[in-house]
Amino acid sequence: MGIFERYAPFVQEYIYRNGWENLRAIQVAAANAIFNTSDHVLLTASTASGKTEAAFFPIITLFSEDPPSSVGCLYVGPLKALINDQFARLNDLCAEADIPVWHWHGDVAQTQKGRLLKRPSGILQITPESLEAILLHKHAAVPKLFGDLRFVVIDEVHSLLRGDRGGQTLCLIERLSRLAGVEPRRIGLSATMGDPERTGEFLALGTGKKTVIPKFETQNAKWRLSMEHFYVKNIQAGEGRTDVAALPALADKTDDAPVGADPGLGYIFEYTKGKKCLVFVNSREECETVTATLRQYCERNREPDRFLIHHGNLSVSYRETAEGIMKDDAQYMTTVTTATLELGIDIGRLERAFQIDAPWTVSSFLQRMGRTGRRGTPQEMWFVMREDEPEARAMLPSTIPWKLLQGIALVQLYLEERWVEPPRLDRLPFSLLYHQTMATLASCGEMPPRMLAERVLRLHYFHRISQEDYKILLRHLIESGHIQRTEQGGLIVGLAGERVVNSYRFYGVFQENEEYTVRCEGQELGTIVMPPPVGEKLAIAGHVWVVLDVDAKRHLVYCEPVKGAIPAYFGQCPGDLHTKILGRMRQVLREDRPYPYLMKNAAVRLENARFTARHSGAGQKPLIHLGGQMWCLLPWVGTYAFLALERFLKIKCGERLGLRNLDSARPYYMQFIMKAGEATFFQVLGEEMQKPLDPMELVYPKELPLFDKYDEFLPAELVRKGFAYGVLDLDTLRETVLGWCESLS
Repeated sequence: MGIFERYAPFVQEYIYRNGWENLRAIQVAAANAIFNTSDHVLLTASTASGKTEAAFFPIITLFSEDPPSSVGCLYVGPLKALINDQFARLNDLCAEADIPVWHWHGDVAQTQKGRLLKRPSGILQITPESLEAILLHKHAAVPKLFGDLRFVVIDEVHSLLRGDRGGQTLCLIERLSRLAGVEPRRIGLSATMGDPERTGEFLALGTGKKTVIPKFETQNAKWRLSMEHFYVKNIQAGEGRTDVAALPALADKTDDAPVGADPGLGYIFEYTKGKKCLVFVNSREECETVTATLRQYCERNREPDRFLIHHGNLSVSYRETAEGIMKDDAQYMTTVTTATLELGIDIGRLERAFQIDAPWTVSSFLQRMGRTGRRGTPQEMWFVMREDEPEARAMLPSTIPWKLLQGIALVQLYLEERWVEPPRLDRLPFSLLYHQTMATLASCGEMPPRMLAERVLRLHYFHRISQEDYKILLRHLIESGHIQRTEQGGLIVGLAGERVVNSYRFYGVFQENEEYTVRCEGQELGTIVMPPPVGEKLAIAGHVWVVLDVDAKRHLVYCEPVKGAIPAYFGQCPGDLHTKILGRMRQVLREDRPYPYLMKNAAVRLENARFTARHSGAGQKPLIHLGGQMWCLLPWVGTYAFLALERFLKIKCGERLGLRNLDSARPYYMQFIMKAGEATFFQVLGEEMQKPLDPMELVYPKELPLFDKYDEFLPAELVRKGFAYGVLDLDTLRETVLGWCESLS
């Protein structure tokens, strides 16, 4: 029997109805793995390749033959927007078979959640945070809800593999499985997987099963790619600053922008006219600023507003309005967005994606470009690189267009090697350990210390945590009041712990800032961090508002709209750049080849940078003498190795080198004053690196490097240990330093 014939009749009808002439290779491969094995499955294929249908066609066929008596399939998605999109698709697919599809996250009405609790069945789509909330507050209902759970589908699994959120997801699946007495098969979906084998191991962790990774022939997607570069004029405060609203559009699309304009945004304004586009930025602050500026261009040119905004701090109404308009093929609007529209969402006949500056990962680049090209057209991405214009007499390293190099490196790594970032699975997740300890106590009630330790440390994500470290954590939490010892010797959540656990923010493990809800005449606009005083302005939802009142107790800000442009602030958004990308950036400087996607400005800037690198030696050697005792180090290593190198220089080498005033533009370069010369520099580094080096030696005395969300509640020794052993990349540091010394010997 062929795969098509194996599908349920309603699935076959769905395929006919949508005009599919044949099954895609991934759908055949996935069906073979799901129908004919009992293993976990990892499906990796490009965006818009049909991964969702590939996973769910076999699942719902099996459900139609043997309906589960509870929720039969749990779909875990990283974003609300992705779940909303997939909810509509799965409902259409499952309607005729009477297989219910439910979704559960913070924007879903309580009435819908109540119906599921009364009649658990079918497929439940949920975020990790909402699943945590169910295990916390609906603990007793879990066996009824999931007693016949057969599959867990983790969508965009790559997005969960570089931090605590992926570990939380794995812990949640384990906790749920134990409580419900089930062993569901796990199916991971991803378009951008850097190391499928390691990801497959992660997916199967603790289950005793293997993960099947189906192999199949794929066609490479056609790309339309361009990359342009713009210098943004440095206008000092009080020196001719011009309101962008008063500027004309950049009709010639060149660098010749009027004073105060951002020529890159003028370029985007021109090339989004009459088209449906996405403009990706790397932070919520920039999302607000870019949207406000583009809308001012519309106002200046007497055009209707054609720009929407979408990011995680906006209210539900703003986000869902933007999503709905983008899916309407009749409306030619452009949405400025962060990663919230990066993953998996089908936005319809999207013509073009723009990326302002370079994203931090190859994965993000591929995902963002993959929002386009879904109706038989090539995927299309226009990079718009913007950097501060260097002063006339500026020298290295400020004359190097770092964002341009980064963008080229991201593209070339995928074109040449099909390389994507591998998962980071070697951390010491003490912050998550705190979170899961408190979640376990809050949901299960009083427990003896031994039982608590056994239940938490049995979660396979914590395999690197020793029993001794866990004892240190529990003693600290008892002393700090987060955990309380009862008269019977058991452990319960303490008063300090209740304040943490009872907040809705406890459901998530990603870093957040204290947020205030912003309202205007009863309409919720979104949330901000640290509201300005009454009478001051704030930026949100692509507009500017004046603050009328701040209710600090209830975290509410009341405002009304005004004209103008100001920066927004939602909290920092650090990037993590892989060493492989920095190495390719260096190669971009050293090679002579052109890249066909570079536009006029970008090609000129790259040629100038290569000329500077050749004559300064920046492309060949890491240490550049800037004159006098001033030096520049170009290590070409990733963010966490760069961080380790900074500390190694200061702590281990600084005194011998006479090093002072070290200033970093992480992870690109560092500048410092040094009494020693070049030969001594590498001699000292080599000698110090040959000595035994404990990562704890690179933590400054009395330093408390709070890196993850719950680090502030941990004992100081575990914070330092987690940072030293789980963040600082000593392996790359050692390889790099010894490589320098070897090449000079």
